[in-house]
Amino acid sequence: MQCIRRQPSRSKSQERILEETSRRVSHINSSRLGLQDDDDLKFLLKGSSLNKVKSASWQKLRQYKLQEDCKTIWHDSKKILRSPDRQTFSIDDIQDVRLGHETEGLKRFAPDIPSDRCFSIIFKGHQKNLDLIASTTEEAAHWTGGLNKIMDNSRAMSQKQKLQHWLLTCIRKADKNKDNKMSLKELKRFLQEVNIETDDNYAKQIFQQCDKSQTGALEDDEIEEFYKILTKREEIDVIFNSCAGKDGQITANDLLKFLRQEQRENVSLEQAVALIDKYEPNPEAKKQQMMTKDGLLIYLLSDDGNVFSPAHRKVYQDMKQPLCHYYISSSHNTYLMEDQLKGPSSTEAYIRALTKGCRCVELDCWDGANGEPVIYHGYTLTSKILFKDVITAINNYAFKASPYPVIISLENHCSLDQQKTMAEHMKRILGDKLLLMPVDGKIKDFPSPEELKGKVLVKGKKLNKLEDSRRNGSSSSEADDVSDEDEAAEMEDEAVKSTVNAKKSGSAKLKLAKELSDTVVYCKSVHFRGFEYAAEHQAFYEMSSLTESKALKLATDSANSFIRHNTRQLTRIYPDGMRTDSSNYKPVDMWNVGCQIVALNFQTSGTEMDLYQGKFQDNGQCGYVLKPSFLCHRQSKFNPKSIQDGEWWTPKKFNVMVISGQQLPKLNKKKSSIVDPFVSIEILGVARDNDKKQTVVVENNGFNPSWNVSYEFEIDVPALAMVRFLVEDYDVSSRNDFVGQYTAPLTSLQLGYRHIRLLNKNGDLLPSATLFVHLMLRDAKG
Repeated sequence: MQCIRRQPSRSKSQERILEETSRRVSHINSSRLGLQDDDDLKFLLKGSSLNKVKSASWQKLRQYKLQEDCKTIWHDSKKILRSPDRQTFSIDDIQDVRLGHETEGLKRFAPDIPSDRCFSIIFKGHQKNLDLIASTTEEAAHWTGGLNKIMDNSRAMSQKQKLQHWLLTCIRKADKNKDNKMSLKELKRFLQEVNIETDDNYAKQIFQQCDKSQTGALEDDEIEEFYKILTKREEIDVIFNSCAGKDGQITANDLLKFLRQEQRENVSLEQAVALIDKYEPNPEAKKQQMMTKDGLLIYLLSDDGNVFSPAHRKVYQDMKQPLCHYYISSSHNTYLMEDQLKGPSSTEAYIRALTKGCRCVELDCWDGANGEPVIYHGYTLTSKILFKDVITAINNYAFKASPYPVIISLENHCSLDQQKTMAEHMKRILGDKLLLMPVDGKIKDFPSPEELKGKVLVKGKKLNKLEDSRRNGSSSSEADDVSDEDEAAEMEDEAVKSTVNAKKSGSAKLKLAKELSDTVVYCKSVHFRGFEYAAEHQAFYEMSSLTESKALKLATDSANSFIRHNTRQLTRIYPDGMRTDSSNYKPVDMWNVGCQIVALNFQTSGTEMDLYQGKFQDNGQCGYVLKPSFLCHRQSKFNPKSIQDGEWWTPKKFNVMVISGQQLPKLNKKKSSIVDPFVSIEILGVARDNDKKQTVVVENNGFNPSWNVSYEFEIDVPALAMVRFLVEDYDVSSRNDFVGQYTAPLTSLQLGYRHIRLLNKNGDLLPSATLFVHLMLRDAKG
């Protein structure tokens, strides 16, 4: 028998006070979200019982309720005695909310329940989906509508609003007895909650400074005063004082001077006035076209003050060049949620990749039961999913994040009959989206992403030439030796190797169905036989897949030949077969020689995926980034291993001042554990530009650590340089812990004083964590 600790009883008057306080806090937080009068939000705050679905036999009724912070969902759980943290989850942890049978779980375990009563909460990272069934259509609509509104409005909040919300939530968390007051003990608890280690004397000093009423507890205006002391930033005072005139405010002309000279922005006086109108909170100052210190901070925390250029958050590049002129966001083993030996396969993995802007997904196809082809990692214990379910997921999600073409990369191990079934499924499910003929008769060069908008291309083996696609072609339904030998040859399993050898010797040749062959237009898979052979004998639409090790050797030994090859043909790079843990290689070396389809395991977080996400946040996260012009010229002389004078050589001096950090996350659940942060700045590009600098460690302060240190980097080929900011928690006895990171192309960074919004291990935004830096970039020639 388990013992449950009894909660202290409260009087009716105390309960009424708590209820009223809770309503008031809920109203404040819903107003901050702009949802104070929203019926869906009100429903969620009351809560309701929902049927949680785990399997056909495990379906339990559970109570779910939005908490007063309007950012946390509480639910009852039988596991609460073992782990109270299991009873809540944050809105910030939700990736998506889907109405209907949109997950494998609901399709399998609740097929007979009306679709408009079913919904799923999809979490970021590796947390499992939460499949739920509401008692009525209206209840499901309240939950899906309410959660989506909170998520959308939370993303739209300014960085300052997010900070205020986070701090006030921490204050409420520290207020254990819920009396809306803060004792000295609760203040100390709060400081630990927000990642600050202070001695008792300092905590007592702040407390006494704010306790104007001398009641031994802070409340209302005194808590507001405490909040102002805590969030005061001296670096903002310095910047403001350097800009402000004699009257202590920044005029429109003062701001214009700051924007041009310090922020290196080519703006007009009208644009400076527009910023004041947009960010100044004081109505009187705004009326006089003045900016106060609060206004300056709000601007610096805004998208306009962000380190990533607002102009690059939308599609701004020329999208009418041939397909081979672009880097294409590409996934390897897309079906996997975890490792490639025994991890689960899932259509959810395709949905996640596509909604992140991925434009090339991989399907490893094998014969399945009942004549239905399946997808899984062959000769392993990974689970299997139906080919038709994957094509359905691609059809539903291909163009939600980007309108530009999606490439289906087929690794075909199927029999003739099941290949025909694959072709039938793609034609039926994708319909007009599936590209089956050359665009406007283009058979001598690639069409552009613009011309291929909304289209799905198939990469695979093809029986005939592209020119034959305009005719009826051969009546033959099969051809010899059309297996994907490039990838199969890399598999480590000896049984696979023997099968491959048998195929190559002619004793087990795979046949190709004409129906499947006809779905391949501009991405015909061929074996790589060298750059000279490709130039003399291969058509532009014939492409090869290379392992990372083979590609790296070619990039080292024949970089310029590799670049010229990629100005005409597509090349796909994928991880070596020995990476059984689904780890990744660094993609930069492949991008440097113009490889377009550099495929990584999207399910595996780490530095490599950080670089990838950083690269493809450019150009509006559309999944296509235009290569520098020197990687597109057919006669390019560029060599990343041996930089010589040319259009690519535009040497710069890049100065980075790391000023401070704000609201870094706690890494340890133990309240007394405070991070000791330090920052690394790394340049990744051509070999001679690669460099790394590191700040000192700030001990016991993750709330507002200050560094104020400057570093200089010399960069010769800025067009290929990536900049990575990494924050870690120093540990003297073990490996440093990851705190947050941000990676972006150098060409996408704004200069001057900028805030960097840090991302977690999975590449998702940390709610309120930022770095404050000053960046300068100047010519190094002469």
